[in-house]
Amino acid sequence: MDLDAIAEWSRYVVGCALVAYLASWLAFAAETGARNRLKLALAERSAAPDPALVSSDAAAGEQTAAAGDAAAPTGRADSELTGYLTDQADVRGRLGFAFLVVATAVLAAGVAMRAVGTSRMPWGNMYEFSITAALLASVIFLIMARTAPGRAVAAWVVLVAFITLGLAVTILYVPPGPLVPALRSYWMIVHVGCAVIAFALFTVAGAVSALQIAAERAERRGRTGWVTRPLPASSVLDRFAYRLNAIAFPIWTIGPLILGAIWAEVSWGRYWDWDPKEVWALITWLVYAAYLHARATAGWKGSKASIVGLIGLTTAIFSYFGVNIFFDGLHSYGGL
Repeated sequence: MDLDAIAEWSRYVVGCALVAYLASWLAFAAETGARNRLKLALAERSAAPDPALVSSDAAAGEQTAAAGDAAAPTGRADSELTGYLTDQADVRGRLGFAFLVVATAVLAAGVAMRAVGTSRMPWGNMYEFSITAALLASVIFLIMARTAPGRAVAAWVVLVAFITLGLAVTILYVPPGPLVPALRSYWMIVHVGCAVIAFALFTVAGAVSALQIAAERAERRGRTGWVTRPLPASSVLDRFAYRLNAIAFPIWTIGPLILGAIWAEVSWGRYWDWDPKEVWALITWLVYAAYLHARATAGWKGSKASIVGLIGLTTAIFSYFGVNIFFDGLHSYGGL
């Protein structure tokens, strides 16, 4: 099999990974449903009056005995139900995690096949950037999936990866081919590589931030829904998103900005040319800098910080999709 065939076949391998991501998402969604029912059952049990405490001065002994007889089978039934729901949630969660491991491994094979088939790093256009970013986001999530916040947001993070891959194989796909001359440089490995890593971290953090806003609003209202009931406290999600963004920010600073400016000077003889991609990369950096600064100095936490983080993710997505689609410039290498 020649290299072009290997690169073409990688698309079908990525498609198989897409099916595995769908299976993982369905399993995690089923786990979320089981944990919803579990929390509802526990809430109903804690809200129900204890029949053993019901008594009267006239016949306290008789009423206490009758209440005890009535409560015994009810208590056993409640315990059996909560035990069953706990077991079901654990089984579905483990199944979702197993499917995610398989999906990540298959996607890694597809990305590697694209790299081997094109004899270069697999991020020369939007299709390749998308599948590589989805792979890195999956690896990042597998690392954090053993934590309580990670388990709580699993269905939503996997859904984002599934949508990203779906767009890649249906809309963004371009046949394998050589890079444009401007990208044939070792700088591409570190410059775009850092951008892919930072983008994957920003994406996972954005999903957590969106759930944090929903959880905080539910806490303020005093009632939860299907989405927010299985989530941990909004403050836990807030710290989780902050840590991801704090890791991604210096990577974005080094890759797209500093190394990008050095590469521009080497290729075009100038560090900065106000190209649309450069401008939007800078806007993304400024928004996330404001996010981190506001948390450190003004004490912004919770929904206010999450909203700024989501704005930053929106600018990163636009610099990724919008610039390549709507603008002509030195960085318009989307492949569409």
